[in-house]
Order: sequence, then structure tokens, then C-alpha cells
Amino acid sequence: MTVLESFHANHGATFEERGGRTVPRHYGRPERTHQAVRNGVGIVEMAYGVLTITGDDRVEYVDNVVSNRVPESDGEGRYALLCDPQGRIELDLYIYNAGERLLLFTPPGRARGLAEEWREKVFIQDVGIDVASDDLSVLGVHGPKATEKVASVLNKIGVPEGSLVFDRGSINDVGVTVIAADDPTGEDGYEIVCSAAESEAVMDALINYGTGAVPFGTRTWETLTLEAGTPLFESELEGRLPNVLGLRNAVDFEKGCFVGQEVISRVENRGEPSRRLVGLRCEALPEGGTAVFDGEAVGEVTRAIESPSLGEPIAFALVEYGLEGGELTIGAEGASATVAELPFVEGSGRSARIPEYAE
Repeated sequence: MTVLESFHANHGATFEERGGRTVPRHYGRPERTHQAVRNGVGIVEMAYGVLTITGDDRVEYVDNVVSNRVPESDGEGRYALLCDPQGRIELDLYIYNAGERLLLFTPPGRARGLAEEWREKVFIQDVGIDVASDDLSVLGVHGPKATEKVASVLNKIGVPEGSLVFDRGSINDVGVTVIAADDPTGEDGYEIVCSAAESEAVMDALINYGTGAVPFGTRTWETLTLEAGTPLFESELEGRLPNVLGLRNAVDFEKGCFVGQEVISRVENRGEPSRRLVGLRCEALPEGGTAVFDGEAVGEVTRAIESPSLGEPIAFALVEYGLEGGELTIGAEGASATVAELPFVEGSGRSARIPEYAE
């Protein structure tokens, strides 16, 4: 259960379960909320699983298993993947160096299982692994007015500039860490980390103080991120090779060994994966898993929405790597679709996860 459930309920939220957490699905009229975020600023509870990694060997331990370099300086972060030996994505992670500890954000409900797995693999190293999902809250602030919003309520520091960098200050007399995000909604974005016990005061300040903001839930998160060209863990990433998804921001091909590195590097050196992730503009709204045809089957839809910004259905699809585009059809009904350049919608920011493939 989210520590903010009563707060969300008072704002008219409808809820759903994500990884054992009760989170807002929407607050009514999600299409209008979507446009309010695109044109202004919105606040969302991220519901991450959270791990803290301590001990003298914390950086080395995590660096040996994830796909990107773990930052060595306080105040810096990285986006990384945890893969299986065949190179398939098991988790995506945000890793932050917070001085005497690393702070890891996992998809909802995944922190405890990861902690148990890693504890079994710690032998003589000085590494402590603790689950902090119930102790910390992470609130996302997204929209073209996100910087103005954060600046209007933040005390003691300025708004951090860059991507995945952070600083510490206070909001409504509550100590917070403010992270400059990597813009998954295609708009300027920040994440505010605070104690769970004080999260309601921070949420209240973000919505009601200074520049106005609207709360939003997972439904609006899904529409914003798809318009922005951001693949998500549950629908696009899990179980797939990062090469297929074009997640070049999540893999450091020069860092040396990590779990799955041999397969991922082999595909990279070959020059092209078997499939790639593309955007589609669709005649009709397909379901996830619906086949995509170019005369014959060439892939399948992973996620689709009615785009509030464009007023038409759009989708992500995994298709054969060499597909040229042009007119496609979707499903047994043969609804037409065309490959679209990503992002579907240009905003104040650009998602770092937009698929990119080697030339």
C-alpha cells in the first residue's frame, strides 16, 4: 500500500496494483490531465523499489553485474540494466552515488527479490544490501514548467542542471534530494526523494504551493512516455536484448565484463540485431501482442494508446530489423499502420531512452 493512498484518494484517484504497491491509475478525465502535464506540470508517485548498498566494496560489486558504469562521485547517477547470461533484460535500474551509499531504484516490487539474490552472492566483499522501498518515497515532477515548479518550492539549493545529477535541499521544511531526470515523458523532469513518513507534506507542497501542478497516475504516465518514445520495463524491456530496443544509453560497451556482456557485445559487433523497436501511427487501436504484417508477419505490437496529443492511435512494435517502413497492416482485421519517427510528440525535453541503433 502506498504511504500516500489517503492523499491520492482525497484527490479522486482510482487505484491499481503494481508490484505489490497500490498506486493511482488516474484521477478522472486522464486525457485532460495528460494535456495539463504537456502544457504545464504534473506530479506522479513513482512507486520504485529502492535498495541501499553500503560498504567499501559497494561500487565495485554493483559495477561488476550491471551494464553501465556505476558513478563514483557523490551527486551522480546512471541508467543501467541487469541482464541474464543470455543478455536478456531482467531489470532496469537507476543507480545514484549518495556518498557513503549507493541508492538503486528498481521497477515496482522488484527490490526485495534483487536484494535476496545479491546477498547470496556476497562472500568476502564488504557490501551491505538493504531494502528501503517502505522508507523512501520518490515523486516525479514532469512538464515544460517542471523547473519553475521545483524552483518555486525548493529551499537551500538551486534546481540541479544536467541529467541524472542531484543535490540536497528542503521542501516544506522536509529534507529532500532533487534529481534532474532523463526526461522519460519528453518534457523537463525531476524526481524528489524524501522519507515516506514526510511524503504527504512534500506532495502537498508540489501540488498546491508556488506554480500550480496536477497529480497524475499510471495511465497518464503510459500515454506521456509512449508519445515521448520511451520504452517501459513491463511492456518493452523485460526479457529482451538491449540491442533490440536501441537502449544505447543503458550499456557501456567499453566497461568490460558484466552479466550478459558477451552476447550483447556479439550482437553489437555484428552490426545489427534481429529486430528493432519502432513507432507506428495506426488506423485503429491494437492490443499488445497483435501481429504486424508487411505482406507476411514481421513483428508484433508491444504497447498502444489513443494519443491525447495527436488524436489518433499510436503504438510501439518490435519488427524485423531491416524493415523499410511504408504501409503495414496490423492484426487479422488488416488495419493500416505506418512507421513513425520518434518521438511522436516533441516536448521541452528529449527522452534518453528513445531507441538508437548503430549506423
